[in-house]
Amino acid sequence: MHELITMIVRALVDYPDQVTVKEVEGQHNIIFEVRVAPDDLGKVIGKDGRIADALRTVIRSAGARKRKPIWVDLNKHGEPSAAADQ
Repeated sequence: MHELITMIVRALVDYPDQVTVKEVEGQHNIIFEVRVAPDDLGKVIGKDGRIADALRTVIRSAGARKRKPIWVDLNKHGEPSAAADQ
């Protein structure tokens, strides 16, 4: 899953070397924290969030056998992560 997310996001951005993906597995869910360059965040989110929604759909489908909810958190470098709130 980590490699799939990395491959998809790197194909979308102008600065692929700045893409980082971190997997945080909790007791009840799995969160993939995706960080991109500030200029690339809009490219990963897309118009009205369509690209982000499509990415989340693909990842949830690919991870269905893990039997845990899977979340994809998209932020630019330097923003706090959602997993820090848990």
